[in-house]
Amino acid sequence: MGAIGMGNDIGPIGTGATMSKPQVIVFVDWYKPGYKGGGPVRSMMNLVDHIGDHVDLWFVTSDTDYTADAPYPGIVPDIWTPLPSGEMVWYASAKGRSRANWAKLLAERKWDAVYINGMFSWWYSIMPLAVLRGTTQRRIVAARGMLLPGPMGQGGLKKRTFLTLARAAGLYRGVEFQSTSADETLSIQHWIGKSPPIHLVPNLPRKLEATTRPARTKQPGSVRLVNVVRIATEKNIHLIIESLHGLRGEVTFDLFGPVHHVDYWAMCQLAIAQLPPNVHFAYYGPLPSEAVPATLAGNYHALFMPNEGDNFGHTMLEAMCTGLPLLISDRTPWRHLEQQHVGWDLPLNELSAFTRTIQRLIDMDQTEFDQWSEGAFQYGRRQAEDPNAVALNLHLFRA
Repeated sequence: MGAIGMGNDIGPIGTGATMSKPQVIVFVDWYKPGYKGGGPVRSMMNLVDHIGDHVDLWFVTSDTDYTADAPYPGIVPDIWTPLPSGEMVWYASAKGRSRANWAKLLAERKWDAVYINGMFSWWYSIMPLAVLRGTTQRRIVAARGMLLPGPMGQGGLKKRTFLTLARAAGLYRGVEFQSTSADETLSIQHWIGKSPPIHLVPNLPRKLEATTRPARTKQPGSVRLVNVVRIATEKNIHLIIESLHGLRGEVTFDLFGPVHHVDYWAMCQLAIAQLPPNVHFAYYGPLPSEAVPATLAGNYHALFMPNEGDNFGHTMLEAMCTGLPLLISDRTPWRHLEQQHVGWDLPLNELSAFTRTIQRLIDMDQTEFDQWSEGAFQYGRRQAEDPNAVALNLHLFRA
């Protein structure tokens, strides 16, 4: 991918034709080397990996990782920095974030699109739209699941008030939206209106490295569960803890991720202390993004991740690609899993259903577990290798 030049030419995928590479400036709260921001960071890294040879991507992001106090070491802020994977990144310092500086970045070249990740970040979602309000500049907002019922239930009044004021102020006039599922399209129409163009374009997965399913040992009478998630109310760690009561057999649950809601985590820790002796709950802190696949490929038997709602769920797909079945809620795009021998998507208001499924996993022998593991592995690979997803993402920036 060209770092600075505007004259790079490339043919569409699979053709010999040439065309100018689209120049896209991307606003996102966090980007690599950060990893604590979770899905949005992974989404952008995957975007570069899949279409970075065909689109010049310029990222405007924070110079400090999510929940971190100090900026990334060794990075000079407030200048364009080329990364080895080809993209350019503007690591904005706290002092460097201003409406005036955003206006300069947006005016410094002819952008084919301004791509905004998320809905409610002041500097990386709202301010770019405010600077461009009333212009003809093409703007695309990726809602990133933030308008789905589960996330909108967290701090809902504040979010609804903002959306009402934003619509009245014309913040979204002339703006296009990206959804990643039919449910998300409906949520955008509900909160923003039916007039803005909405592009149904799926997130891109991490590029696959493993070609064979990792071997896992499964003895009846025990189970090992894992979750890699930002610890916040909408991630339902408390539901996980509650579901681990009343089980027969040995249960290990390993939790990885940064703490976002400190008071919520303190409440969860009190509940963890009340778990029965046959349940072993361990928290390991944040996990670097590049370590996630290897961790999920360890000797676990299910990804236990009953979130309030996800527009995609990178960790879920990455788990399946290692042959790890899912135990999740029915509020993600990954549905009807049991029929496909991939896992279980259960209603959040049926706690006993989660407990029963965990007991089923405890009781499984190697032969039965291998059937579920193979089902997850094959399903995950089909999703991760879908060429249509790449084509749709490329077209989003060439439209």
